[in-house]
Amino acid sequence: MNTENVVTRFPPSPTGTLHIGGARTALFNWLFARHHKGRFILRIEDTDRARSTREDTEVIVESMKWLGLDWDEGPYFQSQRTEIYTECIEKLLSTGKAYYCHCSAEELDVRREKAKDKGLKPKYDGKCRDLNLGKAPGAVVRLKSPLTGTITFMDLVKGVISVDSEQMDDLILQRSDGTFTYNFAVVVDDSKMGVTYVIRGDDHVNNTPRQILIYQALGEPIPHYAHLPMILGSDKTPLSKRHGATSVLAYREMGVLPHALVNALARLGWSHGDQEEFSKQELIDLFSLTHVGKSAGIFNMEKLLDLNGKYIRAEDDARLADLVLPFLADLGCSGLNKEQVKGAVRTVKQRAKTLVEMAQGALFYFKEITYDKDADEKFLRPELLEILEDLLADLKTVSDFSQKGLERVFSALLEKHQIKLGKVAQPLRVVLTGKTVSPGIFEVMEVLGRETVIKRLSHAISYTRAKKGE
Repeated sequence: MNTENVVTRFPPSPTGTLHIGGARTALFNWLFARHHKGRFILRIEDTDRARSTREDTEVIVESMKWLGLDWDEGPYFQSQRTEIYTECIEKLLSTGKAYYCHCSAEELDVRREKAKDKGLKPKYDGKCRDLNLGKAPGAVVRLKSPLTGTITFMDLVKGVISVDSEQMDDLILQRSDGTFTYNFAVVVDDSKMGVTYVIRGDDHVNNTPRQILIYQALGEPIPHYAHLPMILGSDKTPLSKRHGATSVLAYREMGVLPHALVNALARLGWSHGDQEEFSKQELIDLFSLTHVGKSAGIFNMEKLLDLNGKYIRAEDDARLADLVLPFLADLGCSGLNKEQVKGAVRTVKQRAKTLVEMAQGALFYFKEITYDKDADEKFLRPELLEILEDLLADLKTVSDFSQKGLERVFSALLEKHQIKLGKVAQPLRVVLTGKTVSPGIFEVMEVLGRETVIKRLSHAISYTRAKKGE
């Protein structure tokens, strides 16, 4: 395996968004190129004019950028390469490697049915192969495939694969409407772009012998092939939406960090010992096709979320604040103070597995709160009014509103009333957050700030007095 001149490519079709399987393929091509200091090409295979859309192209490009998979060339568009394909068709026709076929679709159907009735493979019978026909309305261009021998190649994941030439058809290269078939366009593009390694899903294994025949007919060097195992859900069935989101940008909307998804994708069919977590540079340094397994990769949503939680906890607070701001905006919070968001992030990131969870967990800092019904009944009781009123008076005059300063205020309050912190901490948590579960009470107060704490405490006292009156 020559790795001196590594050129890989990722060629998505813009007939939908970029899903997990495609993203894993893109990542492995990117890692292989980066590991060997080669080139990585992005090519948009938009020859399906009916289904290809500009919007899907933009989503694919955006997904690649979000994952951090930068490309060295492209994006190229197959729809803009018609002249190149036409030149190659003319070359094959002029050298006798391809021919015009005038058989109609109806004729072909009849002959296929007759072949089936005789127990034969329903492939093209070669009627026009040696007739030396010219271009005509409704004609297609077919490859003159070898009639005997075998097509053999070394798959860098699956090992040696051989196919009898007798099983191969005289492939259509150009359709009757002038468009070019997938296998032909791919070979022309890969050869013209100097692609040396084709790394793709194993659903393309059957295309490889066909493409090798086209390479041979064009007289172009054949690249190395590596077919990646399929991806299954945790129940060992093909990955689908019921296993969780499958579109890359859907994970972004869920609040997954891009590197967490990259890390999870890397582990789908590839391993390095028992290591589970990798920096991007580690992935580049360690990646090798020899460590891609033959068995299917299992995608586990829970593992991804656990991994995402680890990366969230390890992330810089300022960076997290930037990341969580759009999610807070979606929840109706705008014009926020960046330093306060940074402080809020610091208090909630230990519990969150996604940026969405972080935003939801931090919401009480930035929006008006309502008291949880059970928490209200249990903790906002008249017998606590005196303690809360004393606390309010102390907070209005304290000069140091940091956690240490607040600890001193509480120490004096507890001593005055001869109580323990637990007596006041939980009611105060309800007062400030509306809930019984939150980050540390001193952290919460510091992030909320004096003005908001005093406002919420004053409201709770009035509210509790009103309840007492009832």
